[in-house]
Amino acid sequence: MVKRVLKRDGRHVDFNNQKIVAAILKAMAVTENGEDIVLAAQIAKTISEIDKEEMSVEDIQDCVEMELMKSPRKEVAKKYIAYRNKRNLARKAKSTEIFEDIINAQVNDITRENANMNADTPAGMMMKFASEATKAYVDECLLSEDVREAVKNNYIHIHDKDYYPTKSLTCIQHPLDLILEHGLKAGHGESRPAKRIETASVLACISMETVQNEMHGGQAIPAFDFYLAPYVRKTFEEEIDQISEMENKDYSELKSAKIDDYIKRDLIGLQGAERACQHAINQTVGRVHQAMEAFVHNMNTIHSRGGNQVVFSSINYGTDTSAEGRCIIREILNTTYEGVGNGSTAIFPIQIWKKKKGVSYLPGDPNYDLYRYACKVTARRFFPNFLNLDATFNQDEAWKADDPKRYVHEVATMGCRTRVYGNRFGPKTSIGRGNLSFTTINIVKLAIEAMNEAQDKDERIRRFFEKLDWALDISAKQLNERYDFQKTALKKQFPLLMSGLWLGSEKLDDEDSIEKVINQGTLSIGFIGLAEALIALIGKHHGESSEAQELGLRIVSHMAERINGYAETFQHNFTFLATPAEGLSGKFTKRDKKTFGILPGITDKDYYTNSSHVPVYYHCTPEHKAKIEGPYHKYENAGHIFYVEIDSDATHNPEAIMQIVDLMDKYDIGYGSVNHNRNLCLDCGYESAEENLTECPHCHGHHLDTLQRITGYLVGTTNRWNSGKLAELKDRVVHK
Repeated sequence: MVKRVLKRDGRHVDFNNQKIVAAILKAMAVTENGEDIVLAAQIAKTISEIDKEEMSVEDIQDCVEMELMKSPRKEVAKKYIAYRNKRNLARKAKSTEIFEDIINAQVNDITRENANMNADTPAGMMMKFASEATKAYVDECLLSEDVREAVKNNYIHIHDKDYYPTKSLTCIQHPLDLILEHGLKAGHGESRPAKRIETASVLACISMETVQNEMHGGQAIPAFDFYLAPYVRKTFEEEIDQISEMENKDYSELKSAKIDDYIKRDLIGLQGAERACQHAINQTVGRVHQAMEAFVHNMNTIHSRGGNQVVFSSINYGTDTSAEGRCIIREILNTTYEGVGNGSTAIFPIQIWKKKKGVSYLPGDPNYDLYRYACKVTARRFFPNFLNLDATFNQDEAWKADDPKRYVHEVATMGCRTRVYGNRFGPKTSIGRGNLSFTTINIVKLAIEAMNEAQDKDERIRRFFEKLDWALDISAKQLNERYDFQKTALKKQFPLLMSGLWLGSEKLDDEDSIEKVINQGTLSIGFIGLAEALIALIGKHHGESSEAQELGLRIVSHMAERINGYAETFQHNFTFLATPAEGLSGKFTKRDKKTFGILPGITDKDYYTNSSHVPVYYHCTPEHKAKIEGPYHKYENAGHIFYVEIDSDATHNPEAIMQIVDLMDKYDIGYGSVNHNRNLCLDCGYESAEENLTECPHCHGHHLDTLQRITGYLVGTTNRWNSGKLAELKDRVVHK
């Protein structure tokens, strides 16, 4: 008797004769004589009694064909065979079509899924071949049936599905001090601990580049200023030794000299030790600047993931008030303001200013001057973004102003918005932790279904919440199943990540699974299209109606509460994400439009609005936008972002940026940034903020680089954007 079935993917599952019955009935349904459940059940019973404990799917299908041919319903056998062949051809045809698009460098949403990946290069093409083939394998082999159906029917989206079989994790905030103090081993090489700022800068790059090949998400440094500050002092001490040797004088006592700030000054009029000290400071500042230039240059040129994509990197800074920390901050800002190459804006690293009262925000704060400068830099270069450590949900009682390692108790974020902070299984910190994987719910489809099922508004909303609970449950189940798969990976599969960078991994042996440590990470459920969902439910979005805002907050708070409950149910760090939809922005919409048609305000565009944002086409002031979006951030504990679009060149008006950061403080917003136009003529270096510029006003050249922010990061050319994001970009309006 048959007990097990060997599936095409190699899995062994229990034999279920009802699946045979269902398949035969489908074939019968398209014949003139219709269904015969008695015959279908009889054939299934015959096959179940074959004297084998296990049969393959193909063998079972062969037996079905033979039994149908022996039965009075031979015409059903023909339909069954035809359907079987059609399914096989369909599986191959879809992959073939996709592969041909990649081979021919076609511009479509598959080849432009990630705007920072060049899918036209050989390495990029190879990645896309692997990606598309792997997604099909995941659907067929690694997803449970109800999850597969939820994905297939456009209710949920599994992010980085192509990396699912690798068991990799998403992202990490690097404890860079471990690398700098102990060195690292990468590939066939290894480095000694850092002794000077240049080495520290290079190791920071190598650390992120190496781990990027072990993960499918981004790499971040949570306290860039604190980590690199000690190497400013070491560099200063090295300069003192060089001056002593050059002048044949002993200036060693200057190594312990108190330095208020590392500022370059003229040496005219200075004598003796004072001159030597200032000269060493000048040399140190120059070297720090060069090290920061090298860091930014490397982050924009070092490729990972098979050589087709630069490292998706972020750095957090702003709260180190030491002279050395301020030197790091000042020179990374100087480097960013100057630009790279011919004055181009650097795409990476995404830079994040940590705003905190008493430290780096208000007049009189130790780093207020650098905060003002950061606003000037972002007015020209888009970065830094701003992380609000004063937000009620970003504060930590353990933070003390006099603690030299207070950065451990400061939340840090990834540039696109990913936030990891609370921890049920270890210390509350961002350092050495990251997201494991995340899944997004299409709440718009749930709302459209509820709209179609009920005319009464209250009943429509009730049905929506029922559907939402189902979608949340299936998402949590899927993430837990992926976690169970990820935890079977061995430490040796992540040679640098699990060598001590991931919290607790230093205790693992090479052959140990990573199960003991990955629960320090988070599993996140995200959502997209609150605005469109609200229009479906009550006719208006939250930016234009107080009733919609009330319902929006009810929906989001309900999701947050349910997701917190999954943390108890599954014993993981479940968190709630305001999804940064790039490739997903048009995917859900395209399929829903096909299913439901064009619905005004809902499916009449090529994209759904990102998470809880006010729609990009909605005209409102920055303050109104902040007032509406701010209350959602406290619920979205896996990450969120607030954007404001400005229309003028704010390069000489940092106060405009500061006013937006003030809104973040006023409305309890956790993370935010400013969007604007920036054009660079690649022929002569001319810059402007003019929209739709096609010719350089200075040299009349046409080699223009127009920079735009796609989600939380920048893309220098929109020809790599997918159709959904291009449509969204076109609809963006200025907030004024």
